[in-house]
Amino acid sequence: MKILLIGNYEPDAQESMQRYTELLRHGLSAAGHEVTIAAPRPVLNAARRSATGLWKWIGYLDKYVLGPPALARAARHADIIHVCDHSNSVYVPRRSPVPYVVTCHDLLAVRGALGDDTDCPATFTGRQLQKHILGGLRRARALACVSSATMHDAQRLLSGYPGEIVLTPNALNHPYRVLDERVARERIAAVPALRDGRPYVLNIGSNLRRKNRECALRTLAGIASSWNGRLLFAGQPLTAQLRQLALQLQVADRIVEVVKPSNDLLEALYNRALALLFPSRFEGFGWPIIEAQACGCPVLCSDREPFPEVAGGAAMMCDADDHDGFGRAILALEAGGPREELRRRGLQNAGRYGESALIERLVSLYRQVAVAA
Repeated sequence: MKILLIGNYEPDAQESMQRYTELLRHGLSAAGHEVTIAAPRPVLNAARRSATGLWKWIGYLDKYVLGPPALARAARHADIIHVCDHSNSVYVPRRSPVPYVVTCHDLLAVRGALGDDTDCPATFTGRQLQKHILGGLRRARALACVSSATMHDAQRLLSGYPGEIVLTPNALNHPYRVLDERVARERIAAVPALRDGRPYVLNIGSNLRRKNRECALRTLAGIASSWNGRLLFAGQPLTAQLRQLALQLQVADRIVEVVKPSNDLLEALYNRALALLFPSRFEGFGWPIIEAQACGCPVLCSDREPFPEVAGGAAMMCDADDHDGFGRAILALEAGGPREELRRRGLQNAGRYGESALIERLVSLYRQVAVAA
């Protein structure tokens, strides 16, 4: 099949979506399909400035005025068009002889625009955009949902939708694995604060309110007098407000930040961590859970959907704001506790999220919608 993948506007710097698009390109190409990627080009924002202030609005012109005609031209030569990020469903035309499939990673922003409490409040402009996104989803021939929670949201929000809504769980977008201990130590030597060998728990992600980094800080503060470890934040640097909270909680000297680590460094960080601490309130899937498990890193996460499904019974779970509970879990792991059992079960669960399983599901869906067309 000739498959066109519609990716994301580069200045938006949506790294997880870029990785997902590359994951599909690699897997579909390896399966023998002809794959091309098209994305709205930064024409007016040729310097690729970050999408803030005026440049956010200029980006809208690139994406929603200049972008669609070029994407439509690319679509003429495809058998299937796959929109890799549901937020780009606005590119699904009202009529098309070629089937469109859209991956739904989460519908949190859509729900927030409709008034649900998802930690994604919407401005007036945001509500209009989410309305158009929901309309684009309705026009697609099929929706590929990364978790049961996202699929249930799609079924509820798109009542009467005539297309296919199917479950296509994410795959690891990097071959994370258990490393030789010497290799892991050598890699994390690039982080000076970790060279003394003190234990640490790892939090990875951004400062979005739903990621709940405040809970991670309060978890550390609650056990600071009985545990000598550190809390390592990987990904986006902490905001000034979070750093101020760390000072107020008297744990600022126990915080390590690693901004946008490479895959190799992140793999080593997972391998050497006492645990992944992931108290997020809302997610569509939760990639760090399976990444950690693939590296033999025990997972501590909130009990919100879809985490029980994604973790496969191989995680210690607490309420998203139960920092005392997360603290007790860290102390239990430090003492030995269920660590080895969590490692074993986590590795087994991570094996469910291989690239080939995702590609097989998607190709089956492509063939189904192509026949219906």
